[in-house]
Amino acid sequence: MAAAVALLEERVTQLEEQLKQDSHNSHKPPSSDEFKRVTKSTRPPSKRSSGAQDGHKGTTLEMVSTPHRSLRHSVPACKACGRSLRTVKPSALDRRQVFDIPAPRLEVTEHQCETKECPHCGVTTTASFPSGVTKATQYGSNLKSFAMYLMQYQLIPAQRTHEALEDLFGCSIAEGSLFNWIKELHTTLKTHEQSVKEQLRHESVIHADETGMVCEQKLHWLHVTSTKRLTSYALHPKRGTKALNAIGILPEFQGTVIHDSWRPYFSYACAHGVCNAHIIRELVFAFEEARQPWANDFKELLLRINNRVERARSEGKGFLLPRTLHHFERQYDRLLSRALRQNPRQRGSPHRRGRKKQTKTRNLLERLRDYRSAVLAFMYDFRVAFTNNQAERDLRMAKVKQKISGTFRSQAGAAMFCRIRGYISTARKNTLSAFDALSNAFLGDPFIPQPLFAE
Repeated sequence: MAAAVALLEERVTQLEEQLKQDSHNSHKPPSSDEFKRVTKSTRPPSKRSSGAQDGHKGTTLEMVSTPHRSLRHSVPACKACGRSLRTVKPSALDRRQVFDIPAPRLEVTEHQCETKECPHCGVTTTASFPSGVTKATQYGSNLKSFAMYLMQYQLIPAQRTHEALEDLFGCSIAEGSLFNWIKELHTTLKTHEQSVKEQLRHESVIHADETGMVCEQKLHWLHVTSTKRLTSYALHPKRGTKALNAIGILPEFQGTVIHDSWRPYFSYACAHGVCNAHIIRELVFAFEEARQPWANDFKELLLRINNRVERARSEGKGFLLPRTLHHFERQYDRLLSRALRQNPRQRGSPHRRGRKKQTKTRNLLERLRDYRSAVLAFMYDFRVAFTNNQAERDLRMAKVKQKISGTFRSQAGAAMFCRIRGYISTARKNTLSAFDALSNAFLGDPFIPQPLFAE
């Protein structure tokens, strides 16, 4: 009976811990908070007032020196005596400018190729149509780019894209045509995807993350590998090393990969950096729910180290002094040792088979102990970010697509989305607009970022 009571108490504790988890103290996303109002933040309060700060450059609409067109509003007659003023020159001009877009309409361009017979030799010669003009009637690259901008960048479903094009331009484009344009883009961007993957393999620091996506009514995993200038997506049925090997970036990577401590990442021989935003949320849970005072001290230590790194970086320094590193390492080890003594490993019962399941706090502490160099990677190498926010931001819009359009019906459709979305993300990171990037792709000249590594 005592063993049964102990087992039930342990189960109740586990269930209570699950109920207490939300986005501010665990890996759960904010969307899972439902109607609970979570106001706590790990970000320290700022002393600055809200709103724009001193020196902020505003975005007020200003007049342009050369408007596209000017409309002169003349004075026909005197408002006092009523005599005509049409021949009188104006003494002053008051200017006002209206910024607007022209009414959208579809323009039809007809290409006519001449055929001529040479009067000297009698040979008939016919002019060639421009590149890309292959059919008697077809849509142009601008309309295709706009449609793909709506579907692939703004994530508007095909039916609503069809309605938008019909409302704006009066053209009724079948959903089959829209998907044919997606296939065309997917084929054109193959070289871009290969180039981005090759560049990611040679980067010094990359970010990696994954999120669940449903494809063909089964759970798949959308993997992202990215930097500030590159993005690569891939959907795979697996989450671990089988998927990462199939993607083909990490097996050849020699730099530092930043991730959220998912164990399969550690199986690769490259250096590792852990997302400290995840660590801090777990420390918040240990402090607020498990009543562990050391957890708050540990969180403050990580934030203090990050502040020191940011200050050194702003001063133009590329590293911390050895004595500073040693000081922070001693604090880290001292707090960790104290916490491990307060949370010993739980021994298994002789009446139950298998290892005893450890508490969340103990698992966190063992991670902080076993992967200390990865947790503090941002302190040793200023190129390593404190968090994995880069990869999480790159995954966010894919989750938005899932909420808007639901799931992927086929592997082919998922592969097209990944390649095109990776292309748009990479283009925007390199200051190229999504519309211009899509337009270049339809014209046969997709954007390919220049490699930073030596050939």
